[in-house]
Amino acid sequence: MTVWIAVAVTALGCYLVKLLGLSVPAGLLDRPLVRRMAALVPVAMLAALTAIQTFGSGQALVVDARAAGLAAAAVALLLRAPFLVVVAVAVVVTAAVRALTG
Repeated sequence: MTVWIAVAVTALGCYLVKLLGLSVPAGLLDRPLVRRMAALVPVAMLAALTAIQTFGSGQALVVDARAAGLAAAAVALLLRAPFLVVVAVAVVVTAAVRALTG
């Protein structure tokens, strides 16, 4: 039963956050600083998620095959590869490092 209470509280919280976003005055949203922040927040959140998923393992920081895959993806991005190629390179390099290191 506590799981359903948590689901209901989370759903209510999400609804209230969305309602809060809709109630912000339009004049506030037109400010240049707010526009810049709104453009940069998703990038920062995605970078943080990528770092946590790559270097985190429980409560510890680790450098393993995922880091090699991320590095390979970064090189593919620098070479201006298409998105699917970047993902494929990361997958292949991660799998190869895992196969070689056991």
